[in-house]
Amino acid sequence: MQQETHLYDLTVIGGGPTGMFAAFYARMRNLDVQIIESLPELGGQVAALYPEKIINDVAGTGAVTGAALIANLQSQLDQFSDGLYLACGEAVTGLKRLDDGTFMLTTTKRQTHTRSIVVAIGGGAFAPRPLAVDYDKALEGQQIRYFVKDLQDFAGKTVAIAGGGDSAVDWALALEPVAAEVHLIHRRQQFRGLESSVAQLQASSVVLETPYNITRVAAHDSGLRIDLQVAKGEDQRQLAVDTLLVNYGFVSDNSLLKAWGLPLERRALIVDANMETEIPGIYGIGDAVTYPGKVKLIAAGFGEAPSAINHLATELYPERKQPLHSTSISA
Repeated sequence: MQQETHLYDLTVIGGGPTGMFAAFYARMRNLDVQIIESLPELGGQVAALYPEKIINDVAGTGAVTGAALIANLQSQLDQFSDGLYLACGEAVTGLKRLDDGTFMLTTTKRQTHTRSIVVAIGGGAFAPRPLAVDYDKALEGQQIRYFVKDLQDFAGKTVAIAGGGDSAVDWALALEPVAAEVHLIHRRQQFRGLESSVAQLQASSVVLETPYNITRVAAHDSGLRIDLQVAKGEDQRQLAVDTLLVNYGFVSDNSLLKAWGLPLERRALIVDANMETEIPGIYGIGDAVTYPGKVKLIAAGFGEAPSAINHLATELYPERKQPLHSTSISA
């Protein structure tokens, strides 16, 4: 295994939106930075799972797709490519604090030395929650899908969406002008999405199949036949569609944090007002962390990044003054 001699000021573990912005802000503070991302490219879950999803809660962007948001973040990073090392397709497997207060990280490819760490791994490794009924797995990726890479894949089709949360509601609204017909299947009458989105959904042409559970899914002609049963009742009906998009959320695994010996509460990293853990030099931001009043939004993670970076920059270089304005790049 390769062992590096270079000592980074900061290693950002996780290359999703929050990690990307943290690295950008750190370069604005003239820190020597590396990002380590286990996926083959930056962008995290947003790039891998939601490139076509509309994101509305990032200040100053308006309605932006996941792919466009990641492209904008990449454009920011490109401004400060000097002093920034990107290590994609590489996972951190070990973390050790050395006697001098620095850290040795072991990855799947090398050992690397860093003065501070920002953990931005979101919910960790993720996998979609599957349909709770047996079905032919050969249908996955065609008639049954868990991800949407391109809305045009659904153009002119009859689409059913299973789920009742924010993502299911958002996908229904995004597909309404593209698909021939959209059905949203949920086991309750009420949806858990953002109030404005739910109001838009109820005023749309999306057919709300509530309160129904899916009891069977089978191939039918070139599409699917979905058997529905009313929740807590006996009434049944069938739905013929071209595609079923399953959106029951994701199961996340951030057990890596526990393996590193980091302080956790309900599997989330405990941080203070500076986003620092009880281990000096290790910080956390985004969905990986918890503190009183924590909100799991990309926008919240973007706000946490400067708090962490400014604090660790002062710890590393106490002689430097913190910039008064976000446009300043001088140290």
